[in-house]
Parts: sequence; structure tokens; C-alpha cells
Amino acid sequence: MSDTHSPESREAHRSPKASDSANNHVEAFFESIVFASRWIQAPLYAGLIVAELLYAYKFLVELWEMVIHINKMDETVFMLGVLGLIDVTMVANLLTMVVIGGYATFVSKLDLEHHPDRPDWLTHVDPGTIKIKLAASLIGISSIHLLKGFVDVANENPEHLKWKIFIHMTFLASAILLAWTDKIMQKDKKH
Repeated sequence: MSDTHSPESREAHRSPKASDSANNHVEAFFESIVFASRWIQAPLYAGLIVAELLYAYKFLVELWEMVIHINKMDETVFMLGVLGLIDVTMVANLLTMVVIGGYATFVSKLDLEHHPDRPDWLTHVDPGTIKIKLAASLIGISSIHLLKGFVDVANENPEHLKWKIFIHMTFLASAILLAWTDKIMQKDKKH
């Protein structure tokens, strides 16, 4: 009896195509696991939605406090309260951009083609666009904090005000560099 039928000899005579096919199946399986791993981010976006709900609650509490005490507030305190509401709103906008843009970019496509309230910016969302929008939002939030410091300059520590200006300028420079880098990358894609 020939030993060409033994498992060892069959393995030795197996064609390279069969071995490649097995490797391809393993690779395809692993790639499907890697691709499915994007869903690990879904709970993170759900958590940011909860944080946005908390910001909405904080906004309503601060608004209610302003309504109750409106007659006791001088103009500066009232303006600081309004700036605080704007600040909360801008952070909520930032959260919305991160949740929608990040989910659509990294987890799953949003099926909103025919939705009447679909934001225009969602048509051209990519990681570069999200970074620039985030940087612009951070500049806006920083501007509100800086404005609050300027409005209440009498009670503001000059050293803190200097740091707020420095931080704001850092955000501004970072946003300009991000936009410039994104523009260069877009030119490279076109060529």
C-alpha cells in the first residue's frame, strides 16, 4: 500500500492554491472582526448623547435661575448669565458634531438622504472636516470664556485673563494650522 494516501503525504502534496485559500479565509475572517470593531465606539457616542442631555438640563436650570432672579440682577450679571447659556449651547453643538460626524465617519453611514432636517455639512463629512469644525467650536467656546472675563474684568484675576488670552490664541493658531494642513491634503488628493 502506497503512503501517498496518508494524511502526511496529502499535506505535503497539497497544492499552493489550497493553502492560499485557507489563508484567505483566515484573513477575511480577521478583517471582518477588525471592521466590526468600529462598533466598540457606539457606546462612546451614546455616552456623549447622555452628556448632551445633561448639558440641556444644565442650560434649563441656569435659565430658570435667571428668570427667577431677573429683577435682582444688574446688567453685568445678566450678561454673564447669557454668556453662560451661550457657552453651554456651544458645548452642546460641539457634542452634536462629534456624535453625528464621528458616528457617520467611523461607525456606520447614516441613512438620511431624504430626511428634511439633514444638516448640509453631513454631505462632506470626513475626519479633516470634523477636526476643523471641532477647532472652530473650541475657538467659539474659548471666545465666550474670554468675553466673560472681559465683561467682569473688575473681578477677574489679571493673571487668569492673560492665560485665557494665551489659550484662546493657541486654539486660534491650531485651527489655522489644521485648516491649512487640510487644504494642502485636499490639493494632494486632486493631483
